[in-house]
Amino acid sequence: MLELMLCSLFTLVPDYLYRRYGQGKRFGREITLFSVWFELRWGIIGCLMLTIGLITLIFYFHPSTTSAMLFFRTVPIVPEIPGRVAEVKVDFSAPVTKGTVLFTLDSSKQQAAIEAARRKSAEVDAQLVAAKVEVTKAEAQLQQANTDYQQAKDELDVKTELQRRNPGIVPQRDIEKLQVAVDGRQAAIDAAMASRQSAETRVTTLLPAEKDSAEAALAQAQVEYDKTFVRAGVDGRVEQFALRPGDIVNPLMRPAGVLIPEGAGKRALQAGFGQIEAQVLKPGMIAEAACTSVPWTIIPMVITSVQDYIAAGQFRGGEQLIDASTARPGTILAFLEPIATDGLADVTAGSSCIVNAYTSNHEVIAAKETGAVHGFVLHAIDTVGLVHAMLLRIQALLLPIKTLVLSGH
Repeated sequence: MLELMLCSLFTLVPDYLYRRYGQGKRFGREITLFSVWFELRWGIIGCLMLTIGLITLIFYFHPSTTSAMLFFRTVPIVPEIPGRVAEVKVDFSAPVTKGTVLFTLDSSKQQAAIEAARRKSAEVDAQLVAAKVEVTKAEAQLQQANTDYQQAKDELDVKTELQRRNPGIVPQRDIEKLQVAVDGRQAAIDAAMASRQSAETRVTTLLPAEKDSAEAALAQAQVEYDKTFVRAGVDGRVEQFALRPGDIVNPLMRPAGVLIPEGAGKRALQAGFGQIEAQVLKPGMIAEAACTSVPWTIIPMVITSVQDYIAAGQFRGGEQLIDASTARPGTILAFLEPIATDGLADVTAGSSCIVNAYTSNHEVIAAKETGAVHGFVLHAIDTVGLVHAMLLRIQALLLPIKTLVLSGH
């Protein structure tokens, strides 16, 4: 309607004013329903054509969409292990900080594993004490074997010397027995040394390794026990947290709830524009938004990025062929950020919005190589953006009335 009224100023109104005041024609006599159509037919047709052209120009170079929303990311609250809820630490809706315990799972199995690991560690400590005693015992046995060996060796040396000085004074059988005894004492020394080395190896290598394994098992059991405490990964707020003791939660099939990170939905607005506007939408374009949750407010914004892919065309490899006729036409997704730092502070996350983007040709117009006609056309394109801005403000003004009064709710 606004475009039609604007176009009529250049077609119908001048024609009517000329016939009414220039030619002196009057309503009900010379100016009738038939004469209006017959005499103003060129103006009416021109007005309609100019209106259609103006609407096309406005909506193409200054795209608008009602498919805009302040999307926000959520973090599912899931435990690392399945289990039964033992205690819930937060309310149905509550703010939380990173590391806050949200709920705990039944940990009887994990506590038993920790106790078993602790007892295994204590058992290894006791074996280490016993092994040290065995080392002491082996050293004593080695010392005794050395003493016995030295005694037998001395006796063998004495009798061997007597036999050398006075042959036949010592029976050869006694010397052979002493030699056997010396060899046996040497074997006892070797056995004692092996026993001591085995005990020392057990003290210095085997039992410390078992101790490390026991401590690792204890640490693993502690980790499994810590998994029964489900904590918040980020600062934020839990909403609709209806988990109760006795519920079963599973990381793959049944999350416990949703955590909304702090500041989610306060940084950028996502808007889906028509595919025909893909060549017009560019990062850096100025835009305006009017959101339902903050009526009568226009938020200045800027397009920061435009997605190069349309979500309607995505597919995954599978066993079915793709039929393009069944695909729904998608939109060009653009990301917008407020010009002011706190531009989205009052907008409720998830709110639906109306977004207008405006084409600016200032740099092209200011360029020296731009001709006069080309510059005039670009000036006209930039100027008609005011019409779209007025429409957005009218929509923002009528939004509460349309929602509260005319919707029928």
